[in-house]
Amino acid sequence: MDALPEFALVRATTLEEMIGVRARHPDSRLLGGGTDLVVNIRRGILAPPVLIDVNDVAELRAIRADARSLEIGAAVKLAEVAAHEEVMRHYPVVAQAAGFIAGPTHRNMGTVGGNLCLDTRCLFYNQSEWWRAANHHCLKTTGEVCHVAPKSRGVCFATFSGDLAPALLTLNAEVDLAGPAGKRTIALENLYIGYARQDRPITESDGDGKYYLSLRPGEFVTAVRAGNTAGLRSAYDKVRIRRSIEYPVTGVAVALRRQGDVLADLRVAFTGTNPRPVLLKGTAELCGGPLEGRVFDGLDALVRDQIMSMKTTFTPGHYRRRVAGVLARRLVARLFAG
Repeated sequence: MDALPEFALVRATTLEEMIGVRARHPDSRLLGGGTDLVVNIRRGILAPPVLIDVNDVAELRAIRADARSLEIGAAVKLAEVAAHEEVMRHYPVVAQAAGFIAGPTHRNMGTVGGNLCLDTRCLFYNQSEWWRAANHHCLKTTGEVCHVAPKSRGVCFATFSGDLAPALLTLNAEVDLAGPAGKRTIALENLYIGYARQDRPITESDGDGKYYLSLRPGEFVTAVRAGNTAGLRSAYDKVRIRRSIEYPVTGVAVALRRQGDVLADLRVAFTGTNPRPVLLKGTAELCGGPLEGRVFDGLDALVRDQIMSMKTTFTPGHYRRRVAGVLARRLVARLFAG
C-alpha cells in the first residue's frame, strides 16, 4: 500500500517509560530511524497500532569505547558508530560494518538496535501488498507456504541481513535486554534462533525465518557490549548488487590473532545467507599452525556445511555461498599479513 495506516505515536524519554508502554501495548513497535520498519508498514507487511519513538531516551544513546571494552546503546545512530574514533581504533570490524550499511542518509537515521533486530528478508516477503497478493502471500505473512522452499513443511527460509551482528559476534558480544518481566543480559549469539531446520519443530530456542529472535513478549535490546582481545585483528566486507543502498548478498566479519607465523585464533561470521547471522563453528580446529592451504580448505568446508544455499533474493543461493567463502578467505589472508 502507498499510504500509511493509522497509528498512535508515543515519544518515550526514559527506559522505564518504554517498558511501561510496551507492557500496555504488546503489539507496539519501537521506532528509531524507521528505515526498515516504516517501509514495511507502507508495504502493508506490518500494521502496529502504536509506535514508540526511542530517540530521546538518554540511556540508549551512549557510546563507550576504549582499549578494554565497548558498549553501544540501541538508539545510537549507525553513522555515529562508523565515525567514532575509539571504535575505529580498537574495534575496526564494528566501525567498518556500520560504515557499509546502505547509504549516508540511512546511516544517519538507522540505529544499532534496529540493525541488530532487523527483520528477515525474502524475495517473496519484501514486496508491495498487490505484488504479494498476486503471487499468493508467503508463510512469513498470512500464507501457508514458504515460496522459497514450498516443500519445507511450514518452515520459513527468509534470511537475516543486518551488518553489525556478524561483526559483533566475532568479538563475543553480549546484549542487554529490558521488558515487562525485567532486565537480563545474554550472549548476542543467543539472540538469534533462525535455523530453518526441517528435522525438528520450531520452538523458543529453534526458530526459522519468521521466528528469528529470542526476545520475550514486550522485550527489546537496550545495548550491546563486547570486550577487547589483545592482538586481535578484525575487518568486515560485503558484496551487494548496488553499493548505495542494497542489503548484502553476503557480508563477512573476520577476527584473528597471529603469534609469529602461527594462526592463534580465528573467528568468522556471516550475514545475508541464513535466517540468522552465522558464527562459523569449527574455526578453532584450523588454528595452531601457519596460514596455509589446510586452513583455507578447512574454511571452505565449514562454509559449505553451515551457509545456506537457498534462493531468498534475486541472487542464486549457490552464488551467495560461493561469494561468502571467497570473501572470508580474502579477509583472513589480508588480516594475517597485517
